[in-house]
Amino acid sequence: MRRFVAIALLLCSAAWAATSLWKPLQADGLRDPANPGLAFLQQPGDALSVLPRDTAGNLVNWVKAIDSGAINPRTNLFPETQVRIREDDIIVARFGSMPAVKFPHRQHTMWLDCTNCHEHLFKSKAGANRFSMQKILEGEQCGLCHGAVSFPLTECNRCHSVPNASLRRAAQAAAPAASSP
Repeated sequence: MRRFVAIALLLCSAAWAATSLWKPLQADGLRDPANPGLAFLQQPGDALSVLPRDTAGNLVNWVKAIDSGAINPRTNLFPETQVRIREDDIIVARFGSMPAVKFPHRQHTMWLDCTNCHEHLFKSKAGANRFSMQKILEGEQCGLCHGAVSFPLTECNRCHSVPNASLRRAAQAAAPAASSP
């Protein structure tokens, strides 16, 4: 019996710890704690604690949540909308001190239609965009979502993930092939 009680207490404390990672709506500093409507809303800890964990931002790995089937975002509001999921990655390389940026279209187009970003934030033509960390940090370009609803900009290695040395080797290996008759 003691073992059962100990296991039950352990499970309860683990569940409490998981839900305590997120502030209750009444204490989040965004809502009026006296608002009686808060009683009808789901608490963040209850909603988010069942999703795959992350180490930053709101502590949810949203891509894993989609891939595992834990969530299934609405693809569109209008039935006539054609959802386009792109599988390609774009590498933005400057060969500076930071690794190059890998932009995964798939993870973005699972949530958003292409028109959310193109043509006003980014042009759909290779080489037409001038990326700027200053603009991103100021909430423009990628910073419009990252740091607001996606993982924060302090997670540099999530975007800057391609070693420049590997890109240089690939470019050098491709150079002789490109100059062949």
